[in-house]
Amino acid sequence: MRRRSLLIGAAAGVAAPVVASGAATAAPGVGTDPPRPRPRTWTPANKADGLATLPAATRQVVIVTAASWSTSYATLETFTKTDGRWVPVSTALSARIGSQFFSDHHVEGVPTTPTGVYSFGATIYGIAANPGVKHPYHRIVTDDWWNENPNSAGYNTFQHTATSPGGLSEALWKEKPAYTHFAVITYNMPPNVPKPVPNAGSGIFLHEFSRTPSGPTAGCVSLSHADLVGVLRWLDPAAQPRIVLSPLDSLGRY
Repeated sequence: MRRRSLLIGAAAGVAAPVVASGAATAAPGVGTDPPRPRPRTWTPANKADGLATLPAATRQVVIVTAASWSTSYATLETFTKTDGRWVPVSTALSARIGSQFFSDHHVEGVPTTPTGVYSFGATIYGIAANPGVKHPYHRIVTDDWWNENPNSAGYNTFQHTATSPGGLSEALWKEKPAYTHFAVITYNMPPNVPKPVPNAGSGIFLHEFSRTPSGPTAGCVSLSHADLVGVLRWLDPAAQPRIVLSPLDSLGRY
């Protein structure tokens, strides 16, 4: 999701596939979804306790929620499974999502954040040096791009190329400070779908606020630098982590 197209803020960041919302193609230009209130029928001790769709092997989960379908302000919480129980790791961290809020039907070029349950990409990226993450880390260099051209065979993938892949593809090395460090959220990419669906959306990351004070994103999830580094260091690929994105009143779907 091209960051510079959203001048008011940042653009936003394992194992068995899970079914996630937002992977189906929708017509480009679709706006934000209307609010869809859903009565809450469960009251877990913490948000992770109410989740029913995580893979059995998942022992880390990141949960990003907003108070409604019509706000870009969100909170991010982390949980680890210990002796079969979900235990909070962090307090609720302040986050921002897309300027057109959460959507069940995210499409390319529309600044919504896709709802659903996703993995994290195998590699964590960043313009700065590795902050000490457990995942493999790639330090961004000139000519590193995220392909956001729906007509390209490499749509929604990292590419190193001297020329732009076209469309809204991002020159990753230019996105400062947003891409100081970032994790890829596997929306519209394996393992959530076999291959990216053209126009269904691309480049959904967990990354740093692009300015201070923070602004909404172009579809990703953003945190302060310190909070982001803390989360990225905590993520452990051996724990098969997942990230859940949802308004609070719809979290029971997952």
